[in-house]
Amino acid sequence: MFRTILVGALMALAAAGANAAEVEVKMLNKGAAGFMVFEPALVKIAPGDTVKFVPTDKSHNAESIPGMLPEGAAPFAGKMNEQVDVTFKESGVYGVHCKPHYGMGMVALVVVGEPGNLDPAAAVAAKTPGKAKQVLADLLAKAK
Repeated sequence: MFRTILVGALMALAAAGANAAEVEVKMLNKGAAGFMVFEPALVKIAPGDTVKFVPTDKSHNAESIPGMLPEGAAPFAGKMNEQVDVTFKESGVYGVHCKPHYGMGMVALVVVGEPGNLDPAAAVAAKTPGKAKQVLADLLAKAK
């Protein structure tokens, strides 16, 4: 009996994983929105989905913005010039930036499920430098 239950549970987990989506976000020197951008800069996904941050152009990385994560979510930091795949488990809004181009406004938002922490003040509270503050405020307004 236990074996039957275990096999059923494993099959259910495998099926749930098979339904998870993958979204690709490119890190670009120049895109439709200007210079030093993530494309797309706003991604809406379900919990358990994965975002692949791809360094299409060199000298970019993707990492979470401190203070712009849902409660209980783990921060992440990809290496320079390397793809980083992040599976987002907690619902909410995640701020993402490219470390060397943060002040130039190279930021993105990942909205997972119901964004309980969607607050334009979060962009200000996160101590975002330069152009990033305005880009994040614009993305937060679009995310609603």
